[in-house]
Amino acid sequence: MGASRRKGDVMVKRVFNVVVLIPIGILLIVLSVANRQPVTLALNPFRPEDSVLSVTAPFFVYLFLATILGLVLGALITWFTQGKYRKRARIEANEAVKWHSEAEKHRTRAEAIASQAVLPSPGK
Repeated sequence: MGASRRKGDVMVKRVFNVVVLIPIGILLIVLSVANRQPVTLALNPFRPEDSVLSVTAPFFVYLFLATILGLVLGALITWFTQGKYRKRARIEANEAVKWHSEAEKHRTRAEAIASQAVLPSPGK
């Protein structure tokens, strides 16, 4: 069953690549070709003509940078908001290990007591 499950996972990844990633790649290429004109980003709001604090690049570069920045910020926000759930899972996993070792200790102690107990012989 494990091998067929891995085969199914590989198939799902292939379908995902074909159905989602290839159209996104084509869309990004079309977007890049359509937005090749240079655009100047002025970082000085008081003197926009200041060339020291300005960057000129094709417009699609700014679009890609904004998209990447949004993805990174979204991932970070998600990571930090889910921190309490990861902490709870970590605590519960440690607690489960503690209780498992406690049960193992009691089981070995019970086996030791049972082996020391003298059973009456069935003939008397």
